[in-house]
Amino acid sequence: MNKKIFQLDTKTLHQIQDALYETCGIHLTDTKQTMIQNRINVLLKDSICANIHSFDDLFCAIKNNPQIRQSFINNFTTNKTDLFRESYHFDDMLNRTLIPLLQNNESINIFCSASSSGEEPYSIAATCMYAKNIYQSHSTIKIIATDIDTNMLNLAKKGEYTLDLRLNKIPDWVTLDNYFDILKTTPHNTMYLRAKKSLKDMITFRQLNLFSKSYPFSNNEFDMIFCRNVLIYFKQSDQEKILAKLHNILKVGGTLYLGHSEDILGLSSQFDRLGNKIFIKNSESLMGIF
Repeated sequence: MNKKIFQLDTKTLHQIQDALYETCGIHLTDTKQTMIQNRINVLLKDSICANIHSFDDLFCAIKNNPQIRQSFINNFTTNKTDLFRESYHFDDMLNRTLIPLLQNNESINIFCSASSSGEEPYSIAATCMYAKNIYQSHSTIKIIATDIDTNMLNLAKKGEYTLDLRLNKIPDWVTLDNYFDILKTTPHNTMYLRAKKSLKDMITFRQLNLFSKSYPFSNNEFDMIFCRNVLIYFKQSDQEKILAKLHNILKVGGTLYLGHSEDILGLSSQFDRLGNKIFIKNSESLMGIF
């Protein structure tokens, strides 16, 4: 394979940016050229790309070969996540959102819209399990966790993690062995964990592209939606479209949790702010906004 053929020039860089945007909505600027070059190099080492000998071959394959198109997407997703990341959202679940639902034994539906390798939905499930025990509730709790990256979804379904307690702060209320099998502990406070079946049974993992024109859910379906640290990879106009679709599938009075650097943008009148990127839906679903 001639490496020079795959060296990015300005034209090819823009073609890759365009292909990525068209397939999944991820928007990368020209400042990301080195990262784009590196991830294309990784993609081309995959055995499924053995018959690709030029960028023209690659763009044709992305368009016509579903396997290569998915691998292209997987190579450009960012998957930084931890158990109980941004823990104030789990505190809010315990101290506010879950209380009336559990006390009334209501069915609870939660959407985790960018689940990556699964730490976030398992953290949500553990929080629900802990609160359900406190209130001796009979609520049925269902969590739908989605991601566009099929490699990450496969990891999430396994639910196996390495936890460095020196780097990852776990809330005081979390007794890890209530929710995870402790496979191994090292002298340096590193733990190898596997999510218990009781957690896994609460979660359904599915592939979903947030850039899609519509989502396979009903209006007012969810009590809570987690959409954290993923909007930042979309253009602002596309962020607002995603937020509008999330608004539609969230119940009035339901809670939307965003990442620390994200905001509700043009939908501010449709939500009440509680601080810490916590938003409460205050109006019925929006129509004709896409």
